[in-house]
Amino acid sequence: MAYCSYCGKQADGDHAACQKRLSVIDPPRYCAECARRMVVQVTPAGWTARCSRHGEITSAR
Repeated sequence: MAYCSYCGKQADGDHAACQKRLSVIDPPRYCAECARRMVVQVTPAGWTARCSRHGEITSAR
């Protein structure tokens, strides 16, 4: 099952607004694999988001 990385709900609904925010402004807040809230750190160089179960992702800046 996949989850929205912005709102944490199941990804089977309409998440166009969430995807727009993720692509332009905000880092992901929820793990796309398990919907757990991630620890997010934003720096001038980009961001990192860490799930306690699935590891870390970073921005591609």
